[in-house]
Amino acid sequence: MGPQQDRSMANGTAARKPETKVVHYRECQRNHAATIGGYAVDGCREFMASGAEGTAAALMCAACGCHRSFHRREVEAECDRSSTTSG
Repeated sequence: MGPQQDRSMANGTAARKPETKVVHYRECQRNHAATIGGYAVDGCREFMASGAEGTAAALMCAACGCHRSFHRREVEAECDRSSTTSG
């Protein structure tokens, strides 16, 4: 390679594709009885956005009215099937 060689190859590491991750927001974990010293959740099973993506309403759950941050975050790694070979 000439003087314009790829920086990822210059330090001996191969360039990697960024890994795509799929994020799901599951059951609501907001404690509605925290002010009285108890524990009670509303039973919302999965986050459903109240509005379109990119708006403030997209962060509020249509089912329970809580912010998305109260819902359990579940991250799944998306695997790249093009690199696998079948034999």
